Parts: sequence; C-alpha cells; structure tokens
Amino acid sequence: MKILVLNCGSSSIKYQLFNMVNNDWGVLAAGVVEKIGLKGSFLKHQKEGNEKVLLEGEILDHQTGIDYILGVLVSERHGCIESLEEIDAVGHRVVHGGEEFNSSVFITNDVVRKMEECIDLAPLHNPPNLKGIEAITQLLPSVPQCGVFDTAFHQTMPKEAYMYAIPQSLYKKYGIRRYGFHGTSHRYVSKRACEILGVDYKTQKIISCHLGNGASICAIKNGESVDTSMGFTPLEGLVMGTRAGDLDLGAVTYIMDKELIGTRSASVLFNKHSGMLGLTGISSDMREIESAAAEGHDGAVLGLEIYDYRIKKYIGSYAAAMGGVDIVVFTGGIGENGDGTRAGVCKGLEFMGVEVDPAINKGLRGEEMVISPEGNDVKVMVVPTNEELVIAQDTKEIVEELANR
Repeated sequence: MKILVLNCGSSSIKYQLFNMVNNDWGVLAAGVVEKIGLKGSFLKHQKEGNEKVLLEGEILDHQTGIDYILGVLVSERHGCIESLEEIDAVGHRVVHGGEEFNSSVFITNDVVRKMEECIDLAPLHNPPNLKGIEAITQLLPSVPQCGVFDTAFHQTMPKEAYMYAIPQSLYKKYGIRRYGFHGTSHRYVSKRACEILGVDYKTQKIISCHLGNGASICAIKNGESVDTSMGFTPLEGLVMGTRAGDLDLGAVTYIMDKELIGTRSASVLFNKHSGMLGLTGISSDMREIESAAAEGHDGAVLGLEIYDYRIKKYIGSYAAAMGGVDIVVFTGGIGENGDGTRAGVCKGLEFMGVEVDPAINKGLRGEEMVISPEGNDVKVMVVPTNEELVIAQDTKEIVEELANR
C-alpha cells in the first residue's frame, strides 16, 4: 500500500510517500513546498536514493502546491510512481481535534465539519490542515483520506490533569482545558523505546521529552498519556525557542497594562519574541546559543540553565504523578542531537535513578540509544521521532479495516 502523508502549514506543505508492505515500510520520496502564496515559492524534493532537487515555481495556494507535488511524484525525471492511481490513501497531520477525536479517523464530510468546529482552538493550524484535505478531495476524489490528530493521544488524561481552576462554566462554554500537543511524537517514541528494550508498553511508566523549537513533556503510564506540559495552546509548559512557556497570568496582565498592548500583541510577544530568543537576546536556535555560551555570553549561559531546569522540574513532577518512572526518552531536534541538554537535564536527578553515561551520551546525534549507565533501573534513551510513519501506519490500519468490513 502506497500512502502519501501531508503536513500542511500556513505557507508550507511537508510530504512523504510511504510504501507499506505488511509490517515493513520504506519512503519512496519526501520533500517540502515552501512560501506558498509568496514570492520565491519552491518545492524541495528527494526521491529514494537520489540527491535533493530544488524546483522553483509560482505556488499560489495549497491546492496548487499539492498538485505540484503529485506532478513531481509521477514525473519521468524525479518521480517514483508511474501513475497517481498507485496512491492508495492519504494521511493528514491535523493539529487540533478538541475533545471530539481521541484517535485517528477516516475523513468524511461529518469529520470535516467537526474539524472546522475546532478552528477556534487552533486558528493558525487547523485551517491549512483543512486546505490540504480539500485539495486532495479535488485532485484525488476517489482516494481515501485519514486524519491523525496531535491532541488525540492526550485524550486519556484524567480530569485532575486536564482541568484548569477556572469557573467550570467557561470549560463547558468554550472547552478551555489542557489538550496537549506533539501527541503523535510522544506515542511513537514511547512505544519504540519499549520495542528497543523488549518490555511491555502497557506496564511501563515513561516520561517522553520532545525538545525542539516547540517542546513538551508527556507522562505515559501503562500505555496512556496521563499528563502533558502543553495546555489549552502550545504556549504553556517548557521554555521553547520563542515561546515563554509557564508564566504567571498576573505578569501577563501587568505587561499588557504597562506596555499598553492588547491581546494580539501580547500573543505575539509571548509566542514569537520570548523563550530562548527573549532570554538570551541572541537566537532561538540552540546551536547558536550553545556557541555563545561556550564563549562566556552571560545571557546564553543563563538561558541554557533555565531551559534545563524547567525540563528537570517536569520530569520530577511527572515521576511523582505516576509513582515512579521506568524510562525517560529524549526526542525532537534538541532531544536527539543535544548531548549538553540531555546531560544538563539529568544532572541532579541521580537520586531517582535518572542519569546518563557521559561516554555514551557525548556526541550522540540522531541515533536510537540507551544512554544511561549499564544496569540502571531507569533507562534514559534517545529515540528519533517519526510522526510521518505513525500517520502512515494509522492510515493503513484504518483503510484496511474499512476494506475488510
């Protein structure tokens, strides 16, 4: 079964074409369309075993971008399939499913309508996700489509974890609660960690740390998400590249009053100009911050200390919430490649069995590896995430199940 996975952003489309054979899989092609609706738009494409190619062209909207992708996939020079009829299904990453979706779904008109009702919860993300679905409906009308939601994995959280201490009328009226994000990534790396270790996923207490420009931590007990650091929006929780993370609401209103700014300006301030960028005054890129810290830049040194400290606090709190921890997983761009971050986070957690072996951790980038000392009861691991594979697997499972009914 050949499955096209799409991740549509406001001005970009990431894609991968998977070849799923029983329990095996391969990526036939992958790429990204950038600057949709802007000057200088282009498609960056890589066929399996070939070099990346850059194809420039005017791409006015998502349908044009997806049409361009489909054309490249069947092209004589860069293609990997002979006909679009070889595409058996399309899986879409959808950011927000609200309380409506607790698992991946086959996309119908009713599902699209319910996704549209979630737009208020993710006004920047759900509209382009829906544009991708509409484009495939127009371009490949007979091909089944499935939606895989970032929020779905966290729908197992108990009320004490997802409810905020605000009037319940606001929760009932507007759905204001903790939803959490990165669910597809947390689900993949926690399961994969258990496969590597040869342990039963349904018996483990796992803390998954997805650390990238956006970052979140998830507590997974017996195969279910029981708490996560992102909340009603992706702004809550850890210090991120440009997001503030946890912040006193009183400080928010104080700043708004003093700076004479409204809600939109405040949202930009705390989402785009805070986090590591705001703390260090250098960059949101951890590599640049680490270089500055190595040269003694005070803001960079402090930023890294705060970054590690916030993650450490969440690991401790989630171990307490679950009554212990068996596995700690690092993933995401920083989690997979940042040996200094991994070491800094685990330093001081030796009392609860969380520690790294410096010889294994040092220089480790993007590889599956146990990085805790041999014989440690708590396994600390690096597991590169693969959200696109999860989307392809879920899509295959749903389509096959429907076909067998």
